[in-house]
Amino acid sequence: MKKRILSMLCSIAILCMMFAGVANAQETDSDIKIVDGSYLTQEDNSTGTSVPKGTKGEYLATGACTISKAGLTRIYAYASTTANRVVNYMQTIVYVEQYDEEADAWGQVYYWYAEDHDDYYMSTDAAVVVEPGYYYRVHAIHIAGDQYPYDETVSVTNGIFVPPLP
Repeated sequence: MKKRILSMLCSIAILCMMFAGVANAQETDSDIKIVDGSYLTQEDNSTGTSVPKGTKGEYLATGACTISKAGLTRIYAYASTTANRVVNYMQTIVYVEQYDEEADAWGQVYYWYAEDHDDYYMSTDAAVVVEPGYYYRVHAIHIAGDQYPYDETVSVTNGIFVPPLP
């Protein structure tokens, strides 16, 4: 009988710890700030993907972008565009944005673009020197098609924090 009571008490204690862990996780998730669709995280990298309106466009299949820490004052930004088939024109425009706490908004600090012709996939990347102590994200515009107007979609990463220098 003592074993049965002890077993039941242990089961109740484990159950209570599980519920406390779930409640704590929910509390933490609600503490993460969201600005213009991006979470402000402490992660080392983030990826954002997009599918054009509807299930997919006539020409454009998907777009993706990634941001990663690449040292104390650098981030690595990458973006790719995939079409449903070979198209006459593709373009990827990539923006690196810094979070401005006073304005509670993202501001552009760097951008570039890449174009390709007669292909179904393209990618572009860059290592960008940034000011430590801020959140950064990548925002990319993906374009593909045979003639204007082209299919277009947007992908956005979450913000990653580049800590201040020691």
